[in-house]
Amino acid sequence: MAAIEQQPLDPEKLQTFVFRAVEEVGATLNAALVVMGDKLGLYRALAGAGPLTPAELAGRTGTAERYVREWLNAQAAGGYVDYDPDTCRYTLPPEQTVALTDEDSPAYLPGFFQIALGSVHDSPRITDAVRSGAGVGWHDHVHDVHEGCERFFRPGYNANLVSAWLPALDGVVDKLERGASVADVGCGHGASTIVMAQAFPNSTYAGFDYHDGSITTARERAADAGVGDRVRFETAPASAYAGAGYDLVTMFDCLHDIGDPVGAARHVRSTLAPDGTWMIVEPAAGDRVEDNLNPVGRAYYSFSTLLCTPASLSQEVGLALGAQAGEARIREVTERGGFTRFRRVAETPFNLVFEARP
Repeated sequence: MAAIEQQPLDPEKLQTFVFRAVEEVGATLNAALVVMGDKLGLYRALAGAGPLTPAELAGRTGTAERYVREWLNAQAAGGYVDYDPDTCRYTLPPEQTVALTDEDSPAYLPGFFQIALGSVHDSPRITDAVRSGAGVGWHDHVHDVHEGCERFFRPGYNANLVSAWLPALDGVVDKLERGASVADVGCGHGASTIVMAQAFPNSTYAGFDYHDGSITTARERAADAGVGDRVRFETAPASAYAGAGYDLVTMFDCLHDIGDPVGAARHVRSTLAPDGTWMIVEPAAGDRVEDNLNPVGRAYYSFSTLLCTPASLSQEVGLALGAQAGEARIREVTERGGFTRFRRVAETPFNLVFEARP
């Protein structure tokens, strides 16, 4: 048997790690508290209200004061609210107000916490899948995963899609303004589709997703947004959605979830117009593991373990690119799918945007 190398124990490093772990546990629990505060309207009631006592906040939200007091103390300990020990009142700072209550801000965070909480809720199922090697489909997850995903990504789409990402593509905005045919593949609840339809009303849009529940929600959202005349949503996988001659095919934060991304790329190629464009939006990632050992990479690797990799493994081929696939692997997928031109056209702290052309 190979000898086990004994390394000397550093008590200070051990203590540092233990206290870091305590902080991690607090952060894990706080995800549930942020979702609670969002669902109960606690952050919205604090926003712009100035210093409030727990009783005042409870009165504004129709909640129980004793719970609210404990919740506020946890938020103060985590730096989410400010506490004044002289008056025993709590204030939501303006920066936290934007991040926790302004759904139009790209910094809006409750959806991020909601999808994280849903992922943790589903973690026992993923633990079983790790033992067996089986996959877990997107449709198998709890509602917080589906709703949280849309709420997390939608602010970024609202902030960047029309103003930066589409203009970075060669000639696409001119086509959309004149009237183009667009397929939004893996559309989820339709947030990205609706943003494009509102900005470019002369074009027509087809949103596709394999998850029936998401398509039902997307249809409702399109009707509420008043774009039902130019948008349709259908249940279909990325490798078999209907239509041809699309001027633009989009995939937002979903290519890495697909079991057979190369097969999906071939299908995209077959449905594009000769001068069409495939826009691929993927999580921000470097090509090497060491490039992603940072807070954003940590969050995405975690989501990839609990959501993205199981989703891909639940489908045929099960390539499991992972949320941190990186530009080189995405390029390889497009080239194997028959595309000859590929370039990165935009990026944010959370996303990379690619253009693929036939």
